Amino acid sequence: MKTYVRLSVTLRSHWAKVQAHAVEDRGDISITTIIIWVAAVAGALAIAGTIGVVVSKYNGKLSGI
Repeated sequence: MKTYVRLSVTLRSHWAKVQAHAVEDRGDISITTIIIWVAAVAGALAIAGTIGVVVSKYNGKLSGI
């Protein structure tokens, strides 16, 4: 029972700290962050597409490996 009470108190105090920090740190996502994410997703899609094209092109030749 003591452990439960300690855990409850600890979680409540930690939650209060998280809420206090969230109130003061409500910044918007910068345009730079959006550009980086879009570039990363586009790069990942380009790599995946290239791998798909290469595998489909050489599918018969790779089956013996």
